Amino acid sequence: MTETTKVVTRFAPSPTGYLHIGGARTALFNWLYARHHGGEFILRVEDTDQLRSTEESTKAILDAMRWLGLDWDGEPVLQGARVEIHREMVQKLIDEGKAYICVCTPDELEEKRKKALAEGRKPKYDGTCRDKNVDRTANSVVRFKTPPVGATIVNDLIKGTVTFNNEELDDLIIERGDGYPTYNFAVVVDDAQMGITHVIRGDDHLNNTPRQILLYDALGYDIPLFGHVPMILGSDKARLSKRHGATSVMAYKEMGYLPEALVNYLVRLGWSHGDQEIFSTDELVSLFTLDAVGKSAAVFNPDKLLWLNQHYIKERTANQLAEEACPFFEQRGLAVPDMSYLAKVAGDLRERSKTLVDMADSGAFYFAETVSYDDGAAEKFLTADAKGHLEAVVDELARQENLTKEGIENLLRTIADRRDTKLKFIAQPIRVALTGKTVSPGLDDMMITMGKDRVVQRIRKAIDYIKG
Repeated sequence: MTETTKVVTRFAPSPTGYLHIGGARTALFNWLYARHHGGEFILRVEDTDQLRSTEESTKAILDAMRWLGLDWDGEPVLQGARVEIHREMVQKLIDEGKAYICVCTPDELEEKRKKALAEGRKPKYDGTCRDKNVDRTANSVVRFKTPPVGATIVNDLIKGTVTFNNEELDDLIIERGDGYPTYNFAVVVDDAQMGITHVIRGDDHLNNTPRQILLYDALGYDIPLFGHVPMILGSDKARLSKRHGATSVMAYKEMGYLPEALVNYLVRLGWSHGDQEIFSTDELVSLFTLDAVGKSAAVFNPDKLLWLNQHYIKERTANQLAEEACPFFEQRGLAVPDMSYLAKVAGDLRERSKTLVDMADSGAFYFAETVSYDDGAAEKFLTADAKGHLEAVVDELARQENLTKEGIENLLRTIADRRDTKLKFIAQPIRVALTGKTVSPGLDDMMITMGKDRVVQRIRKAIDYIKG
């Protein structure tokens, strides 16, 4: 591979479930590497596992990729559509004496495994059919003739040089009894024929790499460069799993996270650029190199992701937030009258929300037809003393044409002075009347967003509540 070779990377998920956090980071690293070098990023769906692959999972993976903004070049490639090509390559190796048909039954293989373990040997296939030249049977498989001696060296772009002794490797099955290729064979044929120059993937694939390099050689293909990314661990240093929280990318969307926050967080799981924590997409494309990917496992920290999400929510325009938050309000059975109103609501809540779920939960009162008062809040602030304050506020508001920050502040101070009380003894009853709670966005912002009619209506209902 020369310096002028166009970089081509790929992400090759199996459609047997959702796109999980580890897979999303792998996709992101491949996408960034290709975009950084002005190359191509290919999406290949490895659907040759006929029993477990589903169209629903394929759609879920594509939806997650789109949500993250990881666009691919060309149409997604379905590996299952290439099975005949894989079979031709299998036959090529058989014809060249580099692969052979194996008719050993599962029971026979299990006996061989037990015997090897009992004798203290590695339980790999013993080559019974290697030189027999047997014909195919109903359940026969095809095995690759792994060189019995020598070593296969992986010059890993992240881990450095890793050496594997060939005698430790098995005669790999490259075609199953059902006529479908195995993962290690199909991926080699597809990567080679699609011109993949860099294979960036999780280090759980490292043990597959020497087998694949031998297949590249046997098929006469150029060998790509490999980079194996350390795995992601949970807070207990065990491999990230459901017990550590959500592992599905789209679950984070449902929990009200923004895609930029998840992308920013994922890239920092194993990659760094000095002490910088927050990156725009353009910055990531400009700065990303494999040299800066660490060799040790990364620990998933939900609090850090939440912090990033809060940052991106604060950076959003109110109109953007309205579009993204609208489904979360509607999921709570709240009718959004128009997007301009929701944009004002989002503007009020932006600084206080860590997720879009937070925003919808804390902002539900803006849309509620009736306000439910928190028991403690009502007992403390919707009192007989507060009734006169609220009646005075309603009277003054009725004289206002439009609500402004300055106008509201002057109105409330005037009433406080006239009634010889402190401003807080007027403001808190109003807050509870409008929201049902003692904590909310700024009172003036909230009143301006809700509008005079809605504010007056709610204060009057609070007065009726006090009257009993």
